[in-house]
Amino acid sequence: MRKWITGIVLGAALLCAAESRAQYNREYFFWMGRRCVMENDYQAAIRTLNTLLRFDEDAHEGYFLRGVAKYNLDDLIGAEADLSMAIAKNPVYTQAYYYRAVTRSRLGNYDDALQDFREAIDLRPDLPGPYYSRGMTRLLNGQYREAIEDFDKFIRQDNKVADAYICRGLSYLNLKDTLRAYDNFTTAIRTNRENPSSYNHRGELYMRQERYPEAKADFDKAVACDSTFLLSYFNRALVYSSTNRPARALADFDRVIGLDSLNSLAYFNRAMLRTQVGDYNRALEDYDRVADYSPGNVLVYFNRAGVHTRLGNLEKAVADYTTAIGLYPDFATAYLYRGRLREFLRDPRGARADRNTAQRKIAEYRARLTDSTYSIYADTTQHFDRLLSFDTKLSGASFDTAAGRRSSREEMRLLPLFKFSLVQPDTMPVVERYHLQRIEDFKRRIGNPRLQLTCRVSDLAPDTLMMLDKNLAQRLKNGEQTWELYFERAVTQSLIKQYTNSVNTFSAAIDFNPTNPFLYLNRSTTRAEMIDFISSIDNSFQRITIDSDPANRLNNTTKRTYSYDEAIVDLNKVIKLCPDFAHAYYNRANLRALSGSLPEAFEDYTKAIELNPWFAEAYYNRGIVQLFMKDTRKGCLDLSKAGELGIDEAYEVLKQRMRTEN
Repeated sequence: MRKWITGIVLGAALLCAAESRAQYNREYFFWMGRRCVMENDYQAAIRTLNTLLRFDEDAHEGYFLRGVAKYNLDDLIGAEADLSMAIAKNPVYTQAYYYRAVTRSRLGNYDDALQDFREAIDLRPDLPGPYYSRGMTRLLNGQYREAIEDFDKFIRQDNKVADAYICRGLSYLNLKDTLRAYDNFTTAIRTNRENPSSYNHRGELYMRQERYPEAKADFDKAVACDSTFLLSYFNRALVYSSTNRPARALADFDRVIGLDSLNSLAYFNRAMLRTQVGDYNRALEDYDRVADYSPGNVLVYFNRAGVHTRLGNLEKAVADYTTAIGLYPDFATAYLYRGRLREFLRDPRGARADRNTAQRKIAEYRARLTDSTYSIYADTTQHFDRLLSFDTKLSGASFDTAAGRRSSREEMRLLPLFKFSLVQPDTMPVVERYHLQRIEDFKRRIGNPRLQLTCRVSDLAPDTLMMLDKNLAQRLKNGEQTWELYFERAVTQSLIKQYTNSVNTFSAAIDFNPTNPFLYLNRSTTRAEMIDFISSIDNSFQRITIDSDPANRLNNTTKRTYSYDEAIVDLNKVIKLCPDFAHAYYNRANLRALSGSLPEAFEDYTKAIELNPWFAEAYYNRGIVQLFMKDTRKGCLDLSKAGELGIDEAYEVLKQRMRTEN
């Protein structure tokens, strides 16, 4: 699209009539601005066009060209404003509607973009470009049938563009019409036999249908057209693996890593293949790389422990199983395997403890098979050694994660929930702009200087947390059974990821003091964290929809679903007991957003901001939600306000959005 944006200046209309002296200046500055745009000197173009617009505020072409320059500098909001001004000055300016539509599409504002495309097409139905661009917008927006209609119209006027057939094929594929998708990918290949993307898309379709010879042939053609086309090397490796040719699969993963040395998904798959062929030492090297890139992925440590076992490194294997259990304490299979190794290491007490724990976890798993929030990792029949496809998540995070590296879209995630947690006291005084006396009274009643209402991760060392938890457990065992003590124990259990025990201990505290809103707050947060953690590792084997629309990240189709209903019920109780507690509305907004209820989340963030006008995290998250709701301008304004209030991540999102949403 950027080439088209720049190229349009070649055919832009010349200047309207004016007084002779102003006409000379106007023509000169317009010509210079147009020339700067053509030479990609966009900042100079803007300076020149600013001069033009000072001479003539009604020069719609000047606003148009300045909008083009801003677009190419990734100032999409500014580009939209200038293109809107061009339209206001000249309501029949077809190209301004067209390129404002493209700009709004890049901003994720699809509804307004589609309206602009409609205006452009009504003004000039003979131009093919708007049909293609509108088709792309509809494809990204999930309007697949309407997208097909637009690609049909474009192809009737210009049947030599392979990408049009590819996009129409993807639209059919999303409608589950694989025959028409295949026909379109094939036509794209015939239209341009040097385009690797056409072969790759058809190859992926063959691979889905397990037609491996045809898939391999297409991936071969794709890499023959472009020897740096990473996707086809990766996909061909999966074909080789599925047809029992591990050596060739390994060679293709080598090529992927050669092209992208930070691709942790390729390292992960190569490690599994190397394990299968007995190349254990090099498999360890790959798992080490993945552990560096994705340190929170439990499968990395679990699989690496298996390799250490094969090499006889039993202590290292035990350490990896221990890390896996630390990441997910309900991982029954890891307890079983660690218990077997402890037997070999002459640790009968540890082996017995692991066996007992595993049996208890398995019993819990079997009792809760109908509970969709319970993890598959308690199931000892599961195997964790199959290769992952390129569109698989390797580690968990809110909304979405990428495999290996953090992508720009990963930056669009919600800031965490607030809870009472244990952190080191800050050495610098903090200016409190939000004061709720009940919070201060609660902290004073608990009497722990480390207890703070925060969304920060605890900075206490794991050993310190374990020691605190052990001391609290001993006090409870000795008969000090007060709601304050149960609350403190539940906090430490949550911080060491003993989520189930933590929820039960919070419930015990609530039984002692059922009218305290802050006990419900922390139980809600712990329930949500437990679900998030289970989801993060469970989804390691689930495919997500390939979709360049960031809004659709909230609608990934997975085999398992996770419910925040119990956590939200707790927050409803908090709000009933303490209706002026801004953080309760913020937390409920987060959970509603993660559940897909974006309008309700927006309302809760707004209520939190009304109660605390300096609530930077609420501005940030409301901005993210508005971006997902395609209200881009207001979302960016909220992010700007969050940055102003001290959330540095807000500027990163704005910068990355402008840089990469092309």
